[in-house]
Amino acid sequence: MAKKAETRTLAFEVGQSVVYPAHGVGRITAVEKQTVAGMALEVYVVAFDQDKMILRVPTNRAEASGMRALAGSKLVDDALKTLGGKARIKRTMWSRRAQEYEAKINSGDLISIAEVVRDLHRGDDQPEQSYSERQLYESALDRMARELAAVENIDKGKAMEKLAKSLAKKKIAA
Repeated sequence: MAKKAETRTLAFEVGQSVVYPAHGVGRITAVEKQTVAGMALEVYVVAFDQDKMILRVPTNRAEASGMRALAGSKLVDDALKTLGGKARIKRTMWSRRAQEYEAKINSGDLISIAEVVRDLHRGDDQPEQSYSERQLYESALDRMARELAAVENIDKGKAMEKLAKSLAKKKIAA
């Protein structure tokens, strides 16, 4: 049984960029064996440079925790199209909507994050956002920009410009 576990292939490789739902884009720096509470565990060591954070995810729980490879170009295109769509704001209390937006951001799903950015984006002609609205918007925008930058191998500034262009199309369509 132990030999079978050693010969299985890992879902992710050292050096690969991955998305962890609660933290965004990180890079796998190593696969280590650790003993925790008397049990031997194999873990991915994921570094999040922007947050200066290291996360250790058990290899057998990586996919169950929502860790995934970067989005493909088709998914990125769909997310950019989502940004250009019409905002869908529910008529519920802000606290309920804020919880839903937070859940979408932490889901790690690029389309869901794009929906949050689209719904919370305010044009120059629209009223000012509340502090909590702006925090959620900036969090979603940052998460999306980091993944876009990693997928297209560009810096975060260029990714932000690309997102701004997609959001500008929304203004024309509205």
